[in-house]
Amino acid sequence: MADLLTEAERETALAPLISAGWAPVAGRDALEKTFVFANFIEAFGWMTRVALWAEKWNHHPEWFNVYKTVQVTLATHDAGGLTELDVKLAGKMEQLLAC
Repeated sequence: MADLLTEAERETALAPLISAGWAPVAGRDALEKTFVFANFIEAFGWMTRVALWAEKWNHHPEWFNVYKTVQVTLATHDAGGLTELDVKLAGKMEQLLAC
């Protein structure tokens, strides 16, 4: 099981994600972001690329897709909050936006 991020790790690891538009979820130790694409195919293609990494890392996002919009929430359920896995997956999601 992954360990929750310490306060020091949070400051370092979450800063670039917050700058990229990720936000804390109210009342929960999680991060969320809404991604908007040009159309459904771009949104679904991005989700597919993310899904391959999520499966490889055995860390799956909570997400909701309608047409060109994908709402994502990240938290490690086993740990009860944010871990390095969430930071890693959020970073990969940002990286895959350019693909």
